[in-house]
Amino acid sequence: MPMKPILLAAAAALAATAGFAAPAAAREVRQASDLYEFTYVYPPALAAYPPLRARLDADLARQLAKLKADARAGQAEARANAFPYRPYAWDQSWQIVTDLPGWLSLSASYWTFTGGAHGNSWFGAMLYDKRARLPRDPLTLFASKQALSRAIRAPFCAALNRQRAQKRGEPVKPGSTALFEDCIDPVGQTILLGSRGHKGFDRIGILVAPYEAGPYAEGRYEVTVPVTPAVLGAVRREYRAAFALPKES
Repeated sequence: MPMKPILLAAAAALAATAGFAAPAAAREVRQASDLYEFTYVYPPALAAYPPLRARLDADLARQLAKLKADARAGQAEARANAFPYRPYAWDQSWQIVTDLPGWLSLSASYWTFTGGAHGNSWFGAMLYDKRARLPRDPLTLFASKQALSRAIRAPFCAALNRQRAQKRGEPVKPGSTALFEDCIDPVGQTILLGSRGHKGFDRIGILVAPYEAGPYAEGRYEVTVPVTPAVLGAVRREYRAAFALPKES
């Protein structure tokens, strides 16, 4: 089976560059057989939030059941067509991005394998509203996706092209519309809310999965932009107090 990405290490690296909290030691649920390989990880600190823990435990059970069913179907198809079966896999790892008095910001890394040349990886994000005891999509804290996109698009595109140039060994022409040279919409990717100052969300992380901004061989892209007055202007009024401008470094 192709080697899967080192998901926890990648999350830790992003945390360091974005000013996010270091990931807590993880609780791991692992199962492996000739049929499938399953891993589901989330920090034990989440036990302090029973509704959140229950949500993740339910998700764990759902993903495991789906993997078993898909793997049985894949194995049966392989036998019927007389070709080798390689175990299906699901790897899902949650990390704490930022822990603020009223909010818990989480990121998720996913990797799955269902045959073929390689597995696929992508990201997820969730906020836990401690006061309401409810999970929230980070984007729901903003007036609209379009408003947030306008506020962060320019710095995101500039940072993305700098990273592309580093990986490719040559600059990307500004304004290019060619495949894997054009600037993708940041809010079409995974949005994380982080905090370096620990007073409010003052960093926005944008996680870009393989194939979104470059060919598969380039892997993922991880961009962090600061919260600015333009970003604050895109935040819904009722959530404005959860954000802060970063301090001058």
